[in-house]
Amino acid sequence: MPASQRADVPDPGFGVYFHWPFCRKKCPYCDFNSHVREAVDQKVWAEALLNELRYFADRCDPETVTSIFFGGGTPSLMEPQTVARLIDGVSECFQLAPDMEISLEVNPTSAESTAFEGYRNAGVNRLSMGVQSLRDEALRFLGREHSVAEARTTIELARSLFPNISFDLIYALPEQTLADWRADLREALALAGDHLSLYQLTIEPNTGFAGSLRRGEFRLPKDELAEDMFELTQDMCAAAGLEAYEISNHARPGYECRHNLTYWRYGSYLGIGPGAHGRMEMAGVRHACAQYSKPERWLDHVQKSGHGSDVADAIHNADERVEEVLLMGLRLSEGVWFDNFTRAVGQPFEEVVPAENVKRLISAGFLKIDQHHIWTTSKGRFVLNSLLAQLLG
Repeated sequence: MPASQRADVPDPGFGVYFHWPFCRKKCPYCDFNSHVREAVDQKVWAEALLNELRYFADRCDPETVTSIFFGGGTPSLMEPQTVARLIDGVSECFQLAPDMEISLEVNPTSAESTAFEGYRNAGVNRLSMGVQSLRDEALRFLGREHSVAEARTTIELARSLFPNISFDLIYALPEQTLADWRADLREALALAGDHLSLYQLTIEPNTGFAGSLRRGEFRLPKDELAEDMFELTQDMCAAAGLEAYEISNHARPGYECRHNLTYWRYGSYLGIGPGAHGRMEMAGVRHACAQYSKPERWLDHVQKSGHGSDVADAIHNADERVEEVLLMGLRLSEGVWFDNFTRAVGQPFEEVVPAENVKRLISAGFLKIDQHHIWTTSKGRFVLNSLLAQLLG
């Protein structure tokens, strides 16, 4: 079906991501680039992050920043003045959108919540809290340092200070029943503001849980139960007014995470800090960048060269762009807009993706399509990786 021009196709935006790689401890499920260090000189690290920001700002095409995201690691170990300095640095390098979203990830511990007012004064207007569970025994299993009581208190404090809050929960835990998850989700919806991120536990290689599972220390729920939990999540969140705008993310209209939407809509963004990834336009050509992951190596490289890039390559391969656009965009309930597809890939959708594959997946109930965009059904989003292979195969 040919694409047609549509005025309300969403602008992907342009984001800046800062990676703070430090944690107090490593959680057993975490495969993010996070490291435990006894001491961190925040002035040295802030200056290094700013130097890398300036390096890329001088080289990427002019953009208006629509979002800043502080991720990690544990960004709430940053002092508020460090956060303020980095936000100021972005404003020195780029034009800022008047309604710019500035998100910061935090742990819901009483120690870290003392800095919340400082973050608000620095300019943060969206807080994302890693609650992970509303049961103390599950928090202990997940290696979290906070209690359920601390999490509830922190959520209430965040709601009093920030116009937009979110928190994460992990489900499909060992021994968790569907009734357990229903009760937890009911409480989460009562506590939530306007956004929830709800993830199924997955065991990633080289994590503490990978070794524990191999040794038989716990068992994961059967796939059928995990799928039932996923369906329950969709139904309960939708009934509460928090529709799934992405596979694991639920929000009231207007409260979707704009920064993550930039990723999923294949917008451009800078990734600043150890292990960060970026996608940016330089002289009209899209580039993929990845920074050295080990903090000390990244820092040394920035101090010597102004950046910590391990990879900075132009994406000339059209097949690679097609796969990225579809993999990211089909995670969204809105799907992939044909106008954005053409902008990103340089060719219309119908000239790139075999029509017979599209028709077959529509008939099987995995996809829907109209003249403006293509999107997955809830059935399709649950098997996205295999669906993508069939779509492009």
